[in-house]
Amino acid sequence: MRTGEEVRTSERKSGGGIVCAGNFIVDRVHTLSYWPEQGNLAHIVHQDVGVGGGAANVVTDLSSLGFPARLAAAGCIGADIDGEIVKTRLQGAGVDVGGLQALSDRATAHTHVMNVPGQNRTFFYHGGANDAVTDALVTPATFAGSGYRLFYLGYLMLLPGLDALDADGRSGASRLLEAARNAGLTTCVDFVSSEDTEFAAKVGAALPYCDFIVINEIEAGRATGITVRGVEGELDEAALLAAGERLLVAGVVKGAIIHAPEICIWFAPGRTPVVSRSRPVDPAEIVSTVGAGDAFCAAVLYGLHEDWPIERICAVAHAAAARCLGGATATDGIPDMAVLLEDVKGTPPVCAQT
Repeated sequence: MRTGEEVRTSERKSGGGIVCAGNFIVDRVHTLSYWPEQGNLAHIVHQDVGVGGGAANVVTDLSSLGFPARLAAAGCIGADIDGEIVKTRLQGAGVDVGGLQALSDRATAHTHVMNVPGQNRTFFYHGGANDAVTDALVTPATFAGSGYRLFYLGYLMLLPGLDALDADGRSGASRLLEAARNAGLTTCVDFVSSEDTEFAAKVGAALPYCDFIVINEIEAGRATGITVRGVEGELDEAALLAAGERLLVAGVVKGAIIHAPEICIWFAPGRTPVVSRSRPVDPAEIVSTVGAGDAFCAAVLYGLHEDWPIERICAVAHAAAARCLGGATATDGIPDMAVLLEDVKGTPPVCAQT
């Protein structure tokens, strides 16, 4: 918790609020002396422990942004030390953890991240309690009855108990989101960039129950079958526009927000897409790219809850992602919203796509 965070928490308004449901993961980052061949030994020269996952990162980022209303977490952890690490981290950020169920027969989801300086990191992930999350274990109506307004779910394609399709083509995620909407909550969903061959079918089952989706360009491409980057990695903006429109046709109710390092496009039914271009970030200032998408999503949720104009939301979301790049973890680069609003002064205007 940063200085002053506890003050912001105590000043949060009782009305409204955001529930963040989904992945809660303990990350152990091991810095190695070198990457060993099979059967050999390498020294762990440094270790960091943190909390990650879509829901954990987004709700923590919202707290760091000084979100003015209540925050809650919903999902599953294990009845173990890692589960206590998750709860302690979130409680320290002022998050209500009453919706986190501790399962005695599952370990808390965790990732061992093997880092050799100057090389790509390698991830060993155990889904544990995250894999046990089903629509029967989360009750959106409880939060709606307490006055919460937004229900975030992340990440689809990393929650097998919610992603699996039944004989009727429905998924647990579709039922959970339908229950949230029926309870009066606005639903907002994020995906993970899985290479699952059923990606389009699994996320497609949930789209008609998503008021908003906040996803990156790769996920938009996989959800629609449209290739959005060329062979050299260049972004095909025409293809991205087609993907966004296809997501609306597939059932997204209020808005599909697609972000990439270069651009954000906000699609809404019956409206011209709104384009916001990011400002360049000096590569020398980038410490880690982990969590930038979650930071973008958190700023979008903040703006939606506060009923800000699309143009303002897009600008601060870009700024949040840029700030995240300067932090070593997924969440420690996020400042108060007042800082982001200062960052975006003088930003070129957002424009409608023609």
